[in-house]
Amino acid sequence: MTEDLDYLGQLDPDDPKQASQQIANKLRAAILTRRLQPGDKLPSQPDLVARYGVARETVKRALEVLRSERLIVTRQGSGAFVRAQTQRAVELRPHIEAAFERPHVSIDFAGFSGETLRDAIAEALDKVRVGRLAPESIAVRVLISDMTTPVALPARAETQSDDPAVRERAERITRRAADAIIDQVAELGDLGLIRSATVEVRMHRASPLFKLYILNNEEVFYGFYPVVERTVAIKGEPMAIYDLMGKDVPLFHYAVTDDDASHGTQFVEASRQWFDSMWSTIAYRYDR
Repeated sequence: MTEDLDYLGQLDPDDPKQASQQIANKLRAAILTRRLQPGDKLPSQPDLVARYGVARETVKRALEVLRSERLIVTRQGSGAFVRAQTQRAVELRPHIEAAFERPHVSIDFAGFSGETLRDAIAEALDKVRVGRLAPESIAVRVLISDMTTPVALPARAETQSDDPAVRERAERITRRAADAIIDQVAELGDLGLIRSATVEVRMHRASPLFKLYILNNEEVFYGFYPVVERTVAIKGEPMAIYDLMGKDVPLFHYAVTDDDASHGTQFVEASRQWFDSMWSTIAYRYDR
């Protein structure tokens, strides 16, 4: 072997996981602990074969696992390298503005209230109003939780359970955001600035645990809602609640590529399928 690979350890014959998964786990640990730094070249396939005493196909499967997780990139004839920047949080607004540069804009959103969507599209809509952006059509679908029915979150912290007063507060926030999105987009159509401008909002009874944006069916932004305990005013009185914090939630970006088997392409397709399945089954119309 051309280098010391002791930091990668050995395979455990008593481990029920396949050898390829064990190798992937050891390489992943080396990457996440920065034993292998961003930009570093991974040990060659022949070196890994010799290290672990496995077939080359086993090593290839292990590397494919890491590639699908966006931890490494492979370069023809050069080998595999740790990504210079692994999957990281991104800013949504520039991507939304870029989406509005297309003739036909589609945005699907799933999450809690839609506040972040309302704020994120506001600047792009303003640019349409003043003629700096000129799409022919805008189609927005919003999928949000129904706060008129019992849900797990948000909840009263003291009892760790559903509370109608807490939901009433959440419903006001949800309706304010949804109505603003509807009005802002519809205004562009009413002013004749866009040939077609539509917003559809549907609701469901599941608690929101993450937010999802799908832009032009080609890009996905995904982030988790942290659950935090905080005190808010409920009917004029302070109350501790478990709340979902959507502001400044890190969003992770996935995009369709020319490779149908790429992680980004598969994630976008899975997101579209999930959204459409919710939209066409358990979701129902939002009444203003």
